[in-house]
Formats: sequence, C-alpha cells, structure tokens
Amino acid sequence: MDLRQLRYFVTIVETGSFSKAAQRLHVAQPALSQHVRNMELDLGVELLFRSSQGVVPTEAGETLVRHARLILSQMEAAREAVRGSEGEPEGDVRLGLPGTVSQMLCVPLFREARRLYPKIRLRVAEAMSGFVLDWLREDKIDVGVLYRFGADRSLQARRVLSEEVCLLGPAEPIDRPHPPPGTVSFAALASLPLILPSPGHGLRDLIEARAASEEVSLSTVIDIDTYGQIKLLVEGGLGYSILPRAALREEMAKGSLRAWPLGVPLLSRDLHLVRPADRPARRAVRVIEDLAFATLVRLVRDGVWPATLAEEAPPARAGGDLE
Repeated sequence: MDLRQLRYFVTIVETGSFSKAAQRLHVAQPALSQHVRNMELDLGVELLFRSSQGVVPTEAGETLVRHARLILSQMEAAREAVRGSEGEPEGDVRLGLPGTVSQMLCVPLFREARRLYPKIRLRVAEAMSGFVLDWLREDKIDVGVLYRFGADRSLQARRVLSEEVCLLGPAEPIDRPHPPPGTVSFAALASLPLILPSPGHGLRDLIEARAASEEVSLSTVIDIDTYGQIKLLVEGGLGYSILPRAALREEMAKGSLRAWPLGVPLLSRDLHLVRPADRPARRAVRVIEDLAFATLVRLVRDGVWPATLAEEAPPARAGGDLE
C-alpha cells in the first residue's frame, strides 16, 4: 500500500460511493475500484461491503480507515513542519458542530475563513455533541465544538464560554398558570410537563444531574432530540422545556415563547473547542481553531450570543469532564 491508495480509500469511505469519490479525487472510477481490489489482495481481507446503495467499510475496513486517517494526518503535519511557516496555510479542515452552535457560528466563521485563509477548504458537519465527540475519536473531524466530554486524555480543549440554560414555555398559558416572573427553582419543575432531549443527550444529562442533586423528580412527557421540534411543541402548548437561551433568540424576538432563569445558582453549561491531543495538528487546523475561538468571543462581546466568556481562556489541556 502507498499513501495514494490510503487517500483514495479514506475518500471512498467518507463519500460512501465510488462514483462520488471519483468526482472528488478527479480519478476514473475503474481506477479506484482497481486500487481497492489491489489493497484487498495485499491484505487478504475484504475492506468494503458493496451494494446498490453504495459502499460501507467492513470491520477490517474500519480498522484500516482509522489508521489511514492518522497516517495521512501525520504526513501532512510532517510536510508542514519541514516547510516551516512560510506561505499561506492550506488544505481541508473538518469541523464538527452541535446544531445550535452551527446556527450561530457558521456564517461569520466561513466569511472570515474565506477572507483570511482562501487556500483552506473548511468542511462542517453538524450533529449532537455526543456524535461530534465520536467523530473526534474516530478522526473524522479535526476540531470539534463540544459542551461536554468524559475523562479522555487523548483530547485537549479550550473553554470558550458559559451559557445560561433556561425554562421555556408558550407565550401565553394554555392549560395551567405560568410560573411567576423571576427565577424558577428546580423544585417547581416537579409539577410541570417537560419536553426534553432523550436520555443520554448531554443537555438531558445536565438537567437530570442537577435535579437529582436537589432531589427533584422530573415529569418528562415527550422525548425528542431536535431543538426545532421541541420549540414547536412548546409553542403548541404541549409542555415546557429546558434549553440554552441562545437557542431561543428568534422565538423570543417574535414573542412566541417565554423564558425563565432556572435554578439557584443558575443552570448553565460550558462550551469548548476540542481537538485530538495524541497527534500533531496541521497549521491549517490550528489557524481555523484559533479563528473559531476568536469568532465565538466576538459573538458574545457583540451581544449576538447570550453567554458569559470564560474568565480566563485556559491553554489547551488534556481530557477531563469539562461540564
């Protein structure tokens, strides 16, 4: 095997299709197929399941693609180290974002990246924080924005901000009186029908941990993992929810939802920029990480993102539960 074959194989797995990989790589599809067959003969194992819907890696293929991504990343880092800091940073940078962060960050980040680093191709994938964490561990992305992660010494993080998580309800009471104005205690949640993300979702874990610490039993009537649908259900009077205030900007502006500060001290969660600590980061990755950090800080300072900046932006550090 050589580096070209590894790059071809990674692209085939990422696109899930020989034809799409051929288009991205500007290589004839039969040539890609032949490269994969040669790799399978060399290794003595099948690397891909092929069907009319596309291709997916076998267990052996998954193992190979993990190693291939690491090898390609290390080769690119070595190339940059030899060249030094001369010239503009270039290449692909893969960024993973939770949905609420993507809505706030993508437009200003892409605008600045295009202006400052025209040779960098920024790729963004959006998912819940737990999936973004998996992508980091599997080397499917270079940098992730996360609200939490477990004790993992293979990751390093910079804390950016802390955002308030609040109780929300419909603009007008429907079948019960609203809580009074002001901060709502966790004890008051016991009497409210709640619409929350599913168990295992980072925000749900945060809410339940706080409720357990205050010995409050929550009444969850609907589990749903899409913030947009949660807000629609609350607007429709099917219950209350608990979401970050930053996710409610449009609804609060038009008056379709009402929000209350929650808990004493206020319920909040921290946002981090995270990347692998166990492999060198290319220069392009580092400058995009720094640009994302600066963009998030500017959004908070300009009042676009209702949050509090970290008192002291700590240097990237390894692992740990940064809840």
